[in-house]
Amino acid sequence: MYCAAQGAAIIVNDPGVAQAGNGGDTAFAQNTANDIIGAGGKAAANFGNVADPAEAQSIIEDAVRKFGRIDAVVNNAGILRDSIWHKMSHADWTSVIAVNLTGVFNVSKAATPYFREQKAGSFVHFTSTSGLIGNIGQANYSAAKLAVVALSQSIALDMARVGVRSNCIAPFAWSRMTSSIPATTPAEHERVQRLQSMSADKIAPLVAYLASDLSKDVTNQIFAVRKNEIALFCKPRPIRSMTKVEGWTPEAIAHELVPSFRSSFARADEVSAHVFPYDPI
Repeated sequence: MYCAAQGAAIIVNDPGVAQAGNGGDTAFAQNTANDIIGAGGKAAANFGNVADPAEAQSIIEDAVRKFGRIDAVVNNAGILRDSIWHKMSHADWTSVIAVNLTGVFNVSKAATPYFREQKAGSFVHFTSTSGLIGNIGQANYSAAKLAVVALSQSIALDMARVGVRSNCIAPFAWSRMTSSIPATTPAEHERVQRLQSMSADKIAPLVAYLASDLSKDVTNQIFAVRKNEIALFCKPRPIRSMTKVEGWTPEAIAHELVPSFRSSFARADEVSAHVFPYDPI
């Protein structure tokens, strides 16, 4: 209820689907809206599917109709259809991309005319360390979540001239979505217990900050939150360069360039444990 305590009026969007995107239950969004109202805030429930442009538009229109304007968009909708890469189906790919990436586009696009007109607004997009670092069995989710970063960067650049901000958060938190993580071995049980200790309320202060005028000079950044730790992620930048005046051949690349670059190569199995020793989410 952090945002409500700060005086925010909130449209709570949740179609109430399962982790794989099937089913639907209006109680999730409605109960959260009721809790906000009970705590003295303003809220209303919306049950639209962000993957559908018209339903995504309804989220923004509900905010404008009920509260008079839209000041911030938090894109945190997500589903999982985990599968090891060689077994991943086309349906598993397209459904995850539709919600986790296209959904971000749809909702952000719907809010943009209002942000442009008022020359102010904040996009807060949820990415994941599964995209920033990588994860086993999540090629679809990882691709979508890294693409969200690219989308946020372009929005930030395109909208800077009208005072609109766009930032990303990679959250470490137990949720209805992460509850699908298997726990059949002692090591998996330990992993799940760690994740269960990371509650969503630890993410809320950074979301509220980025949504507020306090962050008016913060845009095009990638943050991560794990319990009481907030991290700032770097972006891809060149780390080594080598020039050959006469041009490169495959043999020269093999015998000169690669030996020079090899010490800086990322390992195929690297999970950047020195940054986040816990498993990506």
